Amino acid sequence: MPAAVAVVVGAMAVGALVPPAASATAKPDTVQQGLNALVRSDALPAALASVQDREGRTRTYTAGVGDLATGSKVPRDGQVRIGSNTKTFTAVVVLQLVGEGKIRLDAPVDTYLPDLVRGEDIDGSRITVRQLLQHTSGLPNYVQYLGDDVRHYEPRDLLDIALQHKARFDPGKKWEYSNTNYVLAGLIVQKVTRRPLAEEIDQRIIKRIGLRHTYFPAPGDATIREPHPKGYYQESAGAPLRDGTELDPSWGWAAGQMISTNSDLNRFYTALLGGRLLPEAQLAQMRTTVPAGEPFASGARYGLGLVSTPLSCRPGVYWGHGGSTTGYETRGGATDDGRAANVAVTLQPTDKEAMKRVESLVDTALCR
Repeated sequence: MPAAVAVVVGAMAVGALVPPAASATAKPDTVQQGLNALVRSDALPAALASVQDREGRTRTYTAGVGDLATGSKVPRDGQVRIGSNTKTFTAVVVLQLVGEGKIRLDAPVDTYLPDLVRGEDIDGSRITVRQLLQHTSGLPNYVQYLGDDVRHYEPRDLLDIALQHKARFDPGKKWEYSNTNYVLAGLIVQKVTRRPLAEEIDQRIIKRIGLRHTYFPAPGDATIREPHPKGYYQESAGAPLRDGTELDPSWGWAAGQMISTNSDLNRFYTALLGGRLLPEAQLAQMRTTVPAGEPFASGARYGLGLVSTPLSCRPGVYWGHGGSTTGYETRGGATDDGRAANVAVTLQPTDKEAMKRVESLVDTALCR
């Protein structure tokens, strides 16, 4: 089916699948209303959410269609590509190794990857592991230079792309988001453990806390294993939506390759804050933050692979990360008292206001 026709078919199906408005006597569910609004007003093909209360009870929500060509339903709690939420998983493994005495946060990158990180104003002997995890290294972001070259990347390929460009600033002088930091963090994990990063994440996190729908795709695996909504992209604003569900995610690696569900992400962030993944000292380091800018919400602060975002309903914050990758956006996190919420949509919004509405829905869910 031509892409333009598929979009029309999908738009027709959206209206049929969105639940009707609540009656005057029923209390409206603000999360469902928010998802419906994202589909109707922001033209997002599908939106999914999972909300967990303090007692661990979970509600899942969907709106829109899972496939624009067929109009099929959105799988409840379907798998999505979680993008930069992967960074939190990578950071947890690094910090576990810190707790085991195998990595030192304030050691230079050269301690573990001697002479590897060199370029114009770039010197791995002057960049620490902490600066990698906190995005204060000054390393250029390789993602900005990938262009349209769709292929399989090895981690060293990604690093080599970054090192062709000048440092953004001296280590420790500023904060700036760079996926290159987490490629290096992943390489350090592999050097120290002598095992693939995917295996370390699987053994140390996924199996440990029972994330049944979360995995790190194997090299060359472009599919999503379990029921999932299709993810879409636009080549330019106003262009037809194209199916970007199946792709080689190796360009994200330790910075953004993983697949999960909203409920599994809630379980992960709740377990992390509850002390089930890190010793107290390393969790405290992870939650030590600096002011963050783009791509995070106003008032956000960045720790070591963990972001704090202010809540509107009370003093305090929620902790998470969020992710952006071809076909999918995810936002969410957990509070210290055990509440958690994650929202996923199946198109990367080009409108910043639409992205703010996705982030606002997480706040709404946590403040109910």
